[in-house]
Amino acid sequence: METLDHLFANNRRWAEEIKAEDPQFFEKLSAQQHPEYLWIGCSDSRVPSNQIIGLMPGEVFVHRNVANIVIHTDLNCQSVLQFAVDVVKVKHIMVVGHYGCGGVRASLEDTEHGLIDNWLRALKDLYWAEQARFEGLTDEEERVNLLCELNVRAQVANVCHTSIVQNAWARGQSLQVHGWIYSVADGLLRDLGATIRGPEQIPPSYRICYTLPNGLPGHHAHEHDDNCGH
Repeated sequence: METLDHLFANNRRWAEEIKAEDPQFFEKLSAQQHPEYLWIGCSDSRVPSNQIIGLMPGEVFVHRNVANIVIHTDLNCQSVLQFAVDVVKVKHIMVVGHYGCGGVRASLEDTEHGLIDNWLRALKDLYWAEQARFEGLTDEEERVNLLCELNVRAQVANVCHTSIVQNAWARGQSLQVHGWIYSVADGLLRDLGATIRGPEQIPPSYRICYTLPNGLPGHHAHEHDDNCGH
């Protein structure tokens, strides 16, 4: 029977190195987590969230799934999002994709992959909606990487369309949603310039209207919004 003793040895060595740098590290860590960041990324083993941005355990709240997809009916992702925003009070949500993503590549293939095909349907829908962007692209890697970027932007929007994020904005909570992409080839993150800081940056049809103290419909800390159905 194969054992995994080497992993326990690695763990002991890692814990000893951490304690050598900060003897109270684990004592402080076990008290309470107060990360300012939620990382929504891919399950790919080559994309370790903490290490990429140089932060220690306890500094990043993390959700990962195949191809970093945010689906409104996915209770796992939505529960993580709600806990991070409402309880942990993160200030930044980073949706992080990566070039060469296997899930994205599979969504472009005209073959059956099994159960995962149902999950990747969101990417197939996105590809179909953005077909014009792929015209003239004959290189497979270029097509995959373009869809990786478009997917990040789409998932940033999906995060912002949730009642969780919009309720936070309505409360006046400081919360920004960012879209980044990582290159396994050079280890560098790239900002896709997709940051959303408030409801005014999302289409009116996705905005949730709230009753302001003056009785008018609108968004907290904003003027009366004619797009709220009045």
